[in-house]
Amino acid sequence: MNEELKTEEMTPENVQAEETVNSQAAAEAPAESMADYEEHLDDANHWNLVTKYMEEKTVLPVKIEGVVNGGVIAMVDGLRGFIPASKLSLSYVEDLETYLLKEIEVHVIDVDQANNRLVLSARDILRAKEKKARQDQIASVKVGTVMEGVVETLQNYGAFIKLENNLSGLVHVSQISQKRVKTPSDVLHEGDAVTVKVIGIKEGKISLSMKALEQAVEEVPEKVEIPKSENIGTSLGDLFKNLKL
Repeated sequence: MNEELKTEEMTPENVQAEETVNSQAAAEAPAESMADYEEHLDDANHWNLVTKYMEEKTVLPVKIEGVVNGGVIAMVDGLRGFIPASKLSLSYVEDLETYLLKEIEVHVIDVDQANNRLVLSARDILRAKEKKARQDQIASVKVGTVMEGVVETLQNYGAFIKLENNLSGLVHVSQISQKRVKTPSDVLHEGDAVTVKVIGIKEGKISLSMKALEQAVEEVPEKVEIPKSENIGTSLGDLFKNLKL
């Protein structure tokens, strides 16, 4: 069975109508301005990109590609970035060569296009991670937990104890012993091994007690002998018995 295909006859009137519709659609479409082109150019400018990274504190994964005097070199979006040795780790780095080809995370901390200067830092990221890890550790400690530790430092108000999980806590002078302790140094010395109990956690600080682990000291009542009533009085004869006239 043959199907008849119907096509619209292309007349001059139809062509003109189609052109009118296309013109209206083009007019309604938002036109790109020079500002749009400039924005695209800004995005393509690597110096503008690293400036944005600095403003937004973007964490950037980089690879150490060179060692220079006082620091190391890493590339960011095709730009040569310098990481000072003091910004490379939380502690002093004795041999910068150990960082060569190592992958680390950095922030942009200084951008100076005029002097072709781009400075990066890993230290603040590492510090934030360390703080978060400490907070997580403290959150895992429960009040009432008994732990082993070592006396780290002594102050007039108490002793700081380095705990077995690498955290630190304070034994206040009033929590050292059930006996009265005037100053911690009277009974403790740095390096002493101690057993402590967690008695409180507040604002990231751990309060410890040694006193809570001591057995209660029971006071032994003093034995006092009271004389019998018949022995209390003294006769007149007793008073003059040894009296010589």
